[in-house]
Amino acid sequence: MIDLYWLPLGAGGHVVRWNGRVYEHLQARREHRPPGEIHHAALDVTAAGTRTVIEMAPVWNCAAPDRGTVVVGPVGAAVLGRFRMFRYEVRCWRNGRIPDAAEATAIVRVSRDERRAAAVLDSVPQVPPLTWGRDDLGCGEMWNSNSLVAWLLAVTGHEMAAIRPPAGARAPGWSAGLALADRERQMMTRHTTAPQDRFPATASESSDCRDK
Repeated sequence: MIDLYWLPLGAGGHVVRWNGRVYEHLQARREHRPPGEIHHAALDVTAAGTRTVIEMAPVWNCAAPDRGTVVVGPVGAAVLGRFRMFRYEVRCWRNGRIPDAAEATAIVRVSRDERRAAAVLDSVPQVPPLTWGRDDLGCGEMWNSNSLVAWLLAVTGHEMAAIRPPAGARAPGWSAGLALADRERQMMTRHTTAPQDRFPATASESSDCRDK
């Protein structure tokens, strides 16, 4: 079972939310469109009877030692990653929590398929540690938590055209995750390796994420 949480940017933090609104108004003016409410995404995955939370967050915003960190990357610029303040982590947190889950504007049941849920968990440690807030892929969108979630769902075979943020909301970075998944798919096709071979989908197989 896979649940997608849509969370307003800066839920529980007024400064982040205010900065996000300023950014969105500037972007909307530049793109000649009405501003939307910026959201970020997280996943709550249940496989083999165990709940696991998947999200991207600053390394410093949670002190729990068992929070399931599987990938660490830089924020803003690669060179800044040497400082803890400018590092993020991808969490695959067994029996964990989404800090601002109570403020979610939508919770979408993406799949009830046990194999798909297991495939998502197996894929989390494979996400590349791209720079949060930068367009490392050259696709026109920055890499962030939305990119992570979009990539995970895309590489595990979900119908991405059917997955959208709530009405009136925007999810910057979502397209970056789709772009990365598409590039990897093309590379695997060129190397005649079937995509499903890279993402095992059986709950019995080992997984760094599920062991966290």
